[in-house]
Amino acid sequence: MATRRDLLASIPATGAAFAVGGGVLFEESPARAQEATPLAGHFHPKGKAPSRFTLDVIKTSAADLPFADERDLEEVEKGFIAPMPDLKIMADGGHVAWDMERFQFLNEDREFDSIHPSMLRIARLNNNYGLYEVIPGIYQVRGADLSDITFVRGKTGWIVFDPLVTAEVVRAALKLFQEKVGGGLPVTAVVYSHTHGDHWGGVRGLGIRDEDVASGKVQIIAPVDFMDFTISENVFAGNAMNRRLFYQYGLLLPVSQHGFVTQGLGHKISAGQAGLIAPNRLVSEAIEEFEVDGVRMIFQNTPNTEAPREMNTYFPDMKALWMAENVTATLHNIYTLRGAQVRDPLRWSKYIAEALYRFGIEAEVMFASHHWPRWGNARIQEVLRDQRDLYAHMNNQVLHLANQGVTINQIHNVYRLPDSILQKWHCRGYHGSPEHNARGVVQRFLGFWDCNPATLVPLSPEDSAPLYVEMMGGSAKIIARGQELFNGGKFMLAMEIVNKLVQAEPQNEPARDLLADIFEQLGYQQENPGLRNSFLAAAYELRSGIPQGEAASSGSPDVIRAMSTELFLNFLAIKMDSRKVEGLSFVMNLVTPDNGEKFLVELENATLTNIAGFQAEKPDLTLTINRADLELTMMGAKKLEDQLKDGTATAAGDVSILGKLAAAMVEFDPRFEIMPGTKARTDTAMAAPADAYEAETGKVIPE
Repeated sequence: MATRRDLLASIPATGAAFAVGGGVLFEESPARAQEATPLAGHFHPKGKAPSRFTLDVIKTSAADLPFADERDLEEVEKGFIAPMPDLKIMADGGHVAWDMERFQFLNEDREFDSIHPSMLRIARLNNNYGLYEVIPGIYQVRGADLSDITFVRGKTGWIVFDPLVTAEVVRAALKLFQEKVGGGLPVTAVVYSHTHGDHWGGVRGLGIRDEDVASGKVQIIAPVDFMDFTISENVFAGNAMNRRLFYQYGLLLPVSQHGFVTQGLGHKISAGQAGLIAPNRLVSEAIEEFEVDGVRMIFQNTPNTEAPREMNTYFPDMKALWMAENVTATLHNIYTLRGAQVRDPLRWSKYIAEALYRFGIEAEVMFASHHWPRWGNARIQEVLRDQRDLYAHMNNQVLHLANQGVTINQIHNVYRLPDSILQKWHCRGYHGSPEHNARGVVQRFLGFWDCNPATLVPLSPEDSAPLYVEMMGGSAKIIARGQELFNGGKFMLAMEIVNKLVQAEPQNEPARDLLADIFEQLGYQQENPGLRNSFLAAAYELRSGIPQGEAASSGSPDVIRAMSTELFLNFLAIKMDSRKVEGLSFVMNLVTPDNGEKFLVELENATLTNIAGFQAEKPDLTLTINRADLELTMMGAKKLEDQLKDGTATAAGDVSILGKLAAAMVEFDPRFEIMPGTKARTDTAMAAPADAYEAETGKVIPE
């Protein structure tokens, strides 16, 4: 039987085989008389095979890839100790939290003509699933979530770096680790490298007691401002980000050669219970050194790089360099498709350069929160220099072009990374893509506007599209021309006109189906998982609509408890529909005696504001409730009105204000429509929630 390394090494050959041999077969076969015919075995009855034009794109791409460099194949297997015993890990709720079984098709000794060969390569590398030794004293469990969990031997126990997304997969990883290496020693410290949820969400699976954290027996270490940025990113635009994850992460797509293949950083996000234990030690200095359970560590804060707050760690006595998520085996996101503030690639590059010259000159092993380690100083310096130049080039040369008038709507078609960087596997776009990152750099410095007044305050697509349809002669002519372009492999042009028709006529099923076919071909052609998933997710929703039914609450109680009172009040201001409070005004004092906080909350001009540390002399209402009790309302465990009824909370003044404010709160629809015609028009998104003052943050957002 072929090994996984054999399969990986054969990718260039199979890529050529399915592109050349497949193309000849298709041209001779009557089944290919019409481009992209329905495909037996596709997960969707309307799904199509790759057209010959898509196969040509993949063939051309395969020819330019550096398949002669097989070092990753050696590194990904180095230090293997034991596989995870189960391909499926069950969640406490009874469902499957993690399923590696569905990814085993990637190890079949055959080609996949609907998967870009570079994506197939990283997907097979991401099938590593088990316990690995980095060096004696440092171990990782890989493949049990989107990220890796790392165990470092301390004087009295184990120091854990980045405990995955959910508790169930962490428990499974910890069990394997303790059986093979850990010897039953306790977890004495946890390090959160940064603020994204796939680096802290599974901490409850380590079995750490809250009282041991409170006493300092167990250290939870994180970069300064960790809690503020961790929680706020999940709150302000959390519902929109979670919906956009359906596209970037292909959440509705079945794992298959025609659907979801990999996420690049790892395969999927585990579906268990996320939690959070607040850190009891923050790293605040730019460079800070201290011992953790007897292990000397040097922390390098790298704010506003891959995350708002992040830090690398160097182990000088082991010459081991932990690069968090600042350097992995991919080009990362400067702009992330789920939505986030655009990152600073020049700052990112400079922090990598600092790590190179501060630690990398002597380091003998480099490891991170995703993918696999690099061994040997020459290899480490190579990767660090390449990644430094990757982000610096993207910043500098995108701005070079922008300063010559290339706009945000052109840059992705003009900017190109140098060949020397493209020939490095660890610089390929498996998470960020050069195309959408280039647009992100322009957005960061110049914003969304291309300086053409026609795009400054344009009509909404649904308002302008009918005129385009009229001028093009109506839907029948557009569909006919769109099909002609599709059959000729001109998918981008076909998308331009058919998208206009779908915007104008959302209920036009033939138009939606044709646009889905176009998206599907474009999806197959992508090397980048986020781009592939986005095209294929849109195709899925155009064909099937958005799945309906009641959505289960997915917020983490730990995350909600960690929200500051001010952040909670800010969230209520977002949750409030200002149209429902026109003409209403009030001033309210909020007092939480158990933590000594006081807020002045004011509604005026249909805007809800708050300021900490102030109280009105003559408020319309004073609400007094302990913060611990307020958290029950924030989590949806106990309504505010019930807290008032049983005396847990007290109100002095016009208590009807709370009811009026509650009536203006809306429940955000977690499955709002993105593609026109995919969801029936209802008032669900504007309905009053079951508990107006619940702080629903949605799922923990990874990166």
